[in-house]
Amino acid sequence: MIPLNQNLQRLFNIAQKPSKMGIGLMSGTSLDGLDIALCKFTGNGLSTHFELVQFITIPYPADFKLEVQQVFARRNADLEKVTLLNAYIGTYHAELILAALGQWKINTQDVDFIASHGQTIYHAPQRLHQHKNSPNATLQIGDGDHIAVKTGILTISDFRQKHIAAGGEGAPLALYGDVLLGNKTGENRVLLNIGGIANLTWLPGEGNFDHVLCTDIGPGNTLIDAACRKYFNKPYDEDSVIAYSGNVHADLLTALLAHLFFKEKAPKTTGPELFNLDMVAEAQQQSGTGQINNEDLVCTLSAFTATSIAGFIKENISGNHIKIFTSGGGARNPFVIGELKKLLPEADIDDSSSLGINPDAKEAILFALLGNEALCGEPIRIGINPAVLMGKFSFPV
Repeated sequence: MIPLNQNLQRLFNIAQKPSKMGIGLMSGTSLDGLDIALCKFTGNGLSTHFELVQFITIPYPADFKLEVQQVFARRNADLEKVTLLNAYIGTYHAELILAALGQWKINTQDVDFIASHGQTIYHAPQRLHQHKNSPNATLQIGDGDHIAVKTGILTISDFRQKHIAAGGEGAPLALYGDVLLGNKTGENRVLLNIGGIANLTWLPGEGNFDHVLCTDIGPGNTLIDAACRKYFNKPYDEDSVIAYSGNVHADLLTALLAHLFFKEKAPKTTGPELFNLDMVAEAQQQSGTGQINNEDLVCTLSAFTATSIAGFIKENISGNHIKIFTSGGGARNPFVIGELKKLLPEADIDDSSSLGINPDAKEAILFALLGNEALCGEPIRIGINPAVLMGKFSFPV
């Protein structure tokens, strides 16, 4: 019998462990920083149990953000810069992981795997790019081999490609983790993530996976943040101070909500490639609101986020005593959450900490869970979504 090489033997040994320590990485479209979640997993699939051992968000410096923004969500980008950033981000993320482990006083040998989302620079479902003979596509950079070699830890990355290869749009991948960690028979739940883009998973209490829905809804923080950067030189609207100082402009809000995306059938995906300040400028032109003040603009964009989320829930989700659990940066936006509560008075809205899931860490946790499934899970059929195990393996040597 020919023995396995050391990498395959190590992979086999990790997969056989009853419990595993894994790191989940998330770097979102807001470019705030790298979320690093150290998790302990026991079991897999519907028998998964997890513990969040440590969590940190390490903010990105301004020069790093500027580099990524030069290629982010742009149809035409410098190919050399994309190539260089692919290697650089992988190495940089590895350095941040090592710094976090050092701060936590945890040895790299005690970590079984890293699950890295990477940095999305372009998301292109077919219905958005509209090239008839081209498939759904997406691109995340931050090479997994660089992370593995730099940290010495088995790294699983590039999760979205398998989803697309199997017929999906590559997003939102929260579906699998939301079902495994958030499903509860007898309780109608919506797990709502308000990141750069807002997405949700509907988990009906009947427990029938055929009725689970996971989809992007529209903008989360992306338009609010973009307006704050452009007009107030702020990365985001902290405590909704700007939104509360303005007023909602009804005509602009109506024009924004008239976008064709909101008429498309779910499940669907989107990104800043669609929801950006050019789209806002077009809506302003259509509604004759190009001269509204900047405070009113941020207020209206905040209302747009809340109204589009509430509208989707009203139109697509039915059930009694619906509980909505929020996560992501938007879960800390008091204006958006306040508007949601006004628009959905019969729903019980709380953040995901009541589920035992840190709302800031949720996306990083979900990618760590996908890494655990890649190691020892089996494909699970959930509605019309691809039943696949995702992620590519990178070995340290």
